[in-house]
Amino acid sequence: MPFQQGSARTRQRTILLVGIVVLLVALVLAVVLASVLTHGKSEVSPKMMKWKDRGTTKNLQEVILGRCYSYVMARYPELGDKDCLKIWESLKHAFVYKNPCNITSEDYQPLLELASHPIPCNKSLFWSKTNDLAHRYTKSNQNFLTLEDTLLGYMADRVSWCGDPSAPGINYESCPKRSECESNPSSVFWKMASKMFAEAACGVVQVMLNGSIEAGAFRSSSIFGSIEIFNLNPDKVSAVRIWLMHDIGGPQSESCSGHSIKRLKSILEERNFTITCEDNYRPVQLLQCVHNPDHTDCRPCTNAT
Repeated sequence: MPFQQGSARTRQRTILLVGIVVLLVALVLAVVLASVLTHGKSEVSPKMMKWKDRGTTKNLQEVILGRCYSYVMARYPELGDKDCLKIWESLKHAFVYKNPCNITSEDYQPLLELASHPIPCNKSLFWSKTNDLAHRYTKSNQNFLTLEDTLLGYMADRVSWCGDPSAPGINYESCPKRSECESNPSSVFWKMASKMFAEAACGVVQVMLNGSIEAGAFRSSSIFGSIEIFNLNPDKVSAVRIWLMHDIGGPQSESCSGHSIKRLKSILEERNFTITCEDNYRPVQLLQCVHNPDHTDCRPCTNAT
């Protein structure tokens, strides 16, 4: 009898120990599983992280879809085969629920393929520090197109977006500037779009620069100076025309013989482009004069009598 009672107690202790071990293993597995499942969601949320740039544009989906339909149905009906819903989904997939400082070119590749379209030869207009003037000019002269006049640029112009690993996956409060992290949604997007726009250029291309900037009209750090200029194809582009514009009544910090323009010409010549440069290209200057009709820069030339 004593032997049987001892065996029973031993079995009970063994069962108890096994139960405790199983319980501990289950708890460890539960903790590990919870950690894995919440790993992506536990990163800093929009409420905790405050970036320096504006947040995602309100009603972004409606803005992008509206611009897309307007572009392909009203402005350029020959592009009516573009699927705006797929374009929006592709853009959304590129950034939603993603770290806004870890966006890659691969994220946007499907979007660029869906939204790309041919650019007619001799129509490409590049710009740097002449944003407002360049787009006023293309609005008044349909013979030229900036990146923002293409479908991709038209949809994205002056809107903002970025994601966040935590719900709801989109940060409407703030987005990172390039100075905070270079691989942010906006910087990566515009670099890729600019590269594609430059690669598509053919014939004679135009470049509108600002000659009133003290630091120089051509900047190697600009999108044009770091990306577009190096993606122009010498086999497709026959010449580059530089329009060096000065603010009406503003300083004339640099002319076509200036130091930064010489540097630009040198880069283009090394790539076998034919180059011309014109100070204050008259058709564009006349557009500037619409807002400054009485300024001496805007008075018509008169012959001496």
